[in-house]
Amino acid sequence: MEPGSLQLRGVVIALRGRPLMSPLDVRIQPGQVVTLMGESGIGKSSLLAYLCGTLPAAFTGVGEVLMGGENLATRPAESRRLGILFQDDLLFPHLSVAGNLAFALPARLRPWKLRQKRIEQALDDAGLPGMGDRDPATLSGGERARVAVMRVLISEPRALLLDEPFSKLDDATRQRFRQFVFDHLRRARLPTLMVTHELEDAAGSGGRLIRLPGGEEVET
Repeated sequence: MEPGSLQLRGVVIALRGRPLMSPLDVRIQPGQVVTLMGESGIGKSSLLAYLCGTLPAAFTGVGEVLMGGENLATRPAESRRLGILFQDDLLFPHLSVAGNLAFALPARLRPWKLRQKRIEQALDDAGLPGMGDRDPATLSGGERARVAVMRVLISEPRALLLDEPFSKLDDATRQRFRQFVFDHLRRARLPTLMVTHELEDAAGSGGRLIRLPGGEEVET
């Protein structure tokens, strides 16, 4: 299915009733990346949590999150199909690499041979062929990060959210991994919203940059 655009219309995050930002209006086309930057505490990660439906109780969010003409903000979190990558890879330590990937496969995907084929393809795409039986603890930081990306993509999200996913990697690994992520999301034609403190990440995305709290679009 061809992914649609992701549109935020009048989205505002507030902490205990105090707005943290001006109303945010942005449309992200398939394969495009929009980056949000701003000071710590301005609500960037909370905004992503609002989109996912996991906003903590201390915060409130208003505004529409539109995909395919549907307001996802009215749907439960588990049915929104928005993939998210965090600073940490969050791989399950009790599962193998293949087990981590299998966990994310859509339940409708049957039989097992087809599921196994998807896992093997994901490992190939990550540059980790034949490593499905490995314990995630035996992988390097960059390898774990690539598995985390493939786990999100294999779940067939409609859009992708990036919450500082490059911040804990060393400079050399960061540059390679950033290119890996952007190449894959464009190949999958996923509209992507990224929050970061690093202008280099925004420039590397090749997309628009919006500064919070005011929502001004600036040059990268």
